Amino acid sequence: MLLSRTYICASHFVSQPALVTSRTYIAMRKDLLVGLIVASPLAALAASQAYTWQNVKIGGGGGFVPDVVFNPSEKGLTYARTDIGGAYKLNADDSWTPLLDWVDNARWDYWGVDALATDPVDTSRLYLAVGMYTNYYDPNNGTILISTDYGSTFTASPLPFKVGGNMPSRGMGERLAVDPHSNNILYFGARSGHGLWKSTDYGATWANVTDFPSVGTYAPDPSDPTGIESDLTGIAFVTFDSTSGTSGAATPRIFVGVANEGSDNIFISDDAGATWAAIPGQNNTYLPHKGVLSPDEGVLYISESNGSGPYDGTLGAVWKYNITSGVWTDITPVSGSNLYFGFGGLSVDLQKPGTLMVAALNSWYPDGQIFRSNDSGATWSPLWAYGDYPAINKYYTYSDSLAPWIGPDYTITTAGTLQIGWMMEGLSIDPFDSDHWLYGTGETIYGGHDLTKWDTIHNVTIDSLANGVEETSVQGLISPPTGAHLLSALGDIEGFVHTSLTTPPLASYMNPSWSTTADLDFAGNVPSSIVRIGTGDASTTPQVALSTDGGATWTPDAGAPTDASGGHVSLSANGNTVLWATSGSGVIVSTDMANFSTVSSLPSGAVIASDKKNDTVFYAASGDTFYVSTNSGATFVAAGSLGASTAPVKIVVNPNVTGDIFVSTDKGIFTSTNLGASFTALPGPTEAWAIALGAPATSGAPPSLFAAATINGVVGYYRSDNVGQTWVQINDVAHGFANAASNVISGDPRLYGRVYIGTNGRGIWYGDISGTAIAAGYGQCGGKTGQAR
Repeated sequence: MLLSRTYICASHFVSQPALVTSRTYIAMRKDLLVGLIVASPLAALAASQAYTWQNVKIGGGGGFVPDVVFNPSEKGLTYARTDIGGAYKLNADDSWTPLLDWVDNARWDYWGVDALATDPVDTSRLYLAVGMYTNYYDPNNGTILISTDYGSTFTASPLPFKVGGNMPSRGMGERLAVDPHSNNILYFGARSGHGLWKSTDYGATWANVTDFPSVGTYAPDPSDPTGIESDLTGIAFVTFDSTSGTSGAATPRIFVGVANEGSDNIFISDDAGATWAAIPGQNNTYLPHKGVLSPDEGVLYISESNGSGPYDGTLGAVWKYNITSGVWTDITPVSGSNLYFGFGGLSVDLQKPGTLMVAALNSWYPDGQIFRSNDSGATWSPLWAYGDYPAINKYYTYSDSLAPWIGPDYTITTAGTLQIGWMMEGLSIDPFDSDHWLYGTGETIYGGHDLTKWDTIHNVTIDSLANGVEETSVQGLISPPTGAHLLSALGDIEGFVHTSLTTPPLASYMNPSWSTTADLDFAGNVPSSIVRIGTGDASTTPQVALSTDGGATWTPDAGAPTDASGGHVSLSANGNTVLWATSGSGVIVSTDMANFSTVSSLPSGAVIASDKKNDTVFYAASGDTFYVSTNSGATFVAAGSLGASTAPVKIVVNPNVTGDIFVSTDKGIFTSTNLGASFTALPGPTEAWAIALGAPATSGAPPSLFAAATINGVVGYYRSDNVGQTWVQINDVAHGFANAASNVISGDPRLYGRVYIGTNGRGIWYGDISGTAIAAGYGQCGGKTGQAR
């Protein structure tokens, strides 16, 4: 029998996984069952093992891209920021390189990028204003991340207030700007009533501009108790007038837009920020979103909306301000019934003075809209126009070859399909190439390389150009033992059967289609049988669907309730019974598509799972109590205790052994071999979130156990090949995966070492072993100590 003293020196099992035989596994499980294993701090020392990490290619972005920013001085230098997935740098082949994959659990909020500035003088300098939320969702104050090497590395400059990369108005801006004449000077416009801030040492330290006249008065919904909609939007943009002043001295003229509705909202300084005043004659009906300088014209262009975006806004305007004459001119492209949206994205062509473009921020029907002018806004031409309703004339050709699922990949000529995008706050023309343009949407990055055709044949090519931008919020992952190696549940873009990990999928789930798939599961004995659930309106579309062919086709569950959605789902071993822990209607169950019934013996919000061998057995956990059902989920009884746990997170079950269970909790990982009658805490993890089982190291050995967990004080991603007695850390300093508590994991049952990690903002990753495990220390056995990373 394998005793606890063996586990103290158990790094040998990591280095030599073949030693873990089926007989060893049986001995391990018996030890756990009778409680002989004693968790020792010495056993908690985790080794490390090199992994190769790659994104599962979805190809279309998958989330909101609030802005795309070209550097005005270095050709080809372009960045994009996202609301929950960090920042990216454009490559010469139109692909993108992520810049913040090193962000780990300690500062997961760095993936929320609220503003971006690329230095026009020293172009290697890049600044990011990061922080996810200004309310209680995020406990951290904001940070200015500073790079002097184009985003390869960063240093952090802390701010004394929060920053909201995923808050309302995140498409406004840019709120962060570098002085084009004295690049040691930066300004940052804060949210939440914190006003305007200035740095004179390249962003290292910041001071409040106390005499700036307004901190902003607008909040989308002042009564919102969560603090999301009730937070003050604050400063909208900071724009330097590069035509004023001379190199080496602070730029005298600075424009700042502020989210005030019904009062002055565009302010100017003509003395390098010493004094400020509202610009006379301005429109204050709407909120300013963008303030873009056309230097050769001496004009500041402003886009406005009656909402802060990116979802709201039903009216808006576009204005230009002649800096020399002080004259404001309304150049709004449409009026009357044609104006049913606000304006967001705004750009000027620096090669062609007087040429500008502006985007409808939130035209949800029949499509998004972009307008272009060649005469400083006197006249405009649209990207599409109505013919004989509902027919529309679309002045573009469309290609989604890099992300075919976005589709359809042909130009639609009838109203009602959003093809060119929505939530369009970021719209940019390359300052060195009038044909090159990019714009961000709520789903991807579009653009092209023949923009000037708009002015001749009035037809341009729009391509999906988000290759490398993987921004999805992953809700669930499964890796069945047959069929495709991976199926995903994704926020906003449904999810996919990933028949390939390196090429984008052709289509998302259908029949029914939802915006978000909340969870999915497969039947252990019939893995081609799969269930998925959605978060949409159950009164109009069933939020449960079943597949019998590995996710290729789906059938809505005939028994789906009309008042339940979201949460988590489990499918019985033979695929007959669906157990559903809904987001607001408790736990419910259905067999053979009958109407769902309430499982009154389980607390609302319980964590659930199915046994993968026995069709009648389900499991659940809530607080410190584990529950078991042996009658297909109809009733549950309390079984073993999960120690001092108060928040179980995930239950996984050995696919080959009934009742062989692992549960992750706020107190670590607990395991049972007797259908949950009793549990033992695994040595090492003191807190764990997502866990998963994968292929064993050798035939007959136990499944590999993967965990996002805290071991020896280090939050990381770990694998154990010996039932959790020793661990190797498999992520590295370049792959932090941000918020461990938000991520999901699935092990591949067919490929030893393969694990899939679904993040909240950087898509899906898959990792494979690429190096030999390196022991962290041997404690009393070898005398070495320390924690390898």
